[in-house]
Amino acid sequence: MTRAWEVAVAAPARLGEGPTWDARAGRLIWVDILSARVHTFDPVTGRRTVLATEQHVGAAKPRTGGGLVVNLRDGVGAYDAAGAFTWLHREPVPGCRGNDAAVAPDGALWAGTMAYDQAPGRGTLTRIAPDGRATRVLSDVTVSNGTGWSPDGLRMYYIDTPTRRVDVFDVTDDGLVTGRRPFVRIEDPAGYPDGLTVDADGGVWVAMFKGAQVRHYSADGVLERVLPMPAGRPTACAFGGTALTDLYVTTARGGPGRSPLGGSLLVVPDAGRGLAQPEFAG
Repeated sequence: MTRAWEVAVAAPARLGEGPTWDARAGRLIWVDILSARVHTFDPVTGRRTVLATEQHVGAAKPRTGGGLVVNLRDGVGAYDAAGAFTWLHREPVPGCRGNDAAVAPDGALWAGTMAYDQAPGRGTLTRIAPDGRATRVLSDVTVSNGTGWSPDGLRMYYIDTPTRRVDVFDVTDDGLVTGRRPFVRIEDPAGYPDGLTVDADGGVWVAMFKGAQVRHYSADGVLERVLPMPAGRPTACAFGGTALTDLYVTTARGGPGRSPLGGSLLVVPDAGRGLAQPEFAG
């Protein structure tokens, strides 16, 4: 059987996360959280860059005016196009750090946190408006992870990894959410749901940490496809490439068997049809 995946970047990331297609620059952005690095990769030229951050970095997303918004240990900050850094929302919590984040259709950043020791209930999910105003959306989170929106922007999907669920909310007129309920429940042998992305048909793709796979669920929550991965710890996924048809998958090192590809950036060509991702409007 022909394998579906290819190695985009063979990299020994400790904890690769947060792949995001930067359409303006034609490159993929992802982070190595515990090495405090933001990576980029141009699949056409092969060019790669690395930005060292001063703190552990859970996510990095493009900004409309150029540069990046980053979810760091002590809060959310921004790099401008020249590389100058400023804090947008600084809220240090001892023993905690920023984790996954996503940009909503209205240009706000939804930034998650977690405790380093994954202590239950110490994480949060916060909406950061383009002007830096912060609204706490969820408390009592353990490992805040994948967040994404349906193509019409009316539903938001969210993962708190230890729950072994993908939850769904209704989006309100003010850009917040209500009506949390389970979208899918993950059975034990499949691993833990980590990052997610939503495709142009409303399907939800979920990276299964410790499960060595990426799962594709229909908009109705039906499991339609399982993509085996060569690393035991896939962490997140996102569509990229000029046509948004290639599924990029970040991974982490470690786990049973210690795969030599753990920590690499993988890609599944022509996996589906992705949605163009909004840039942070701040």
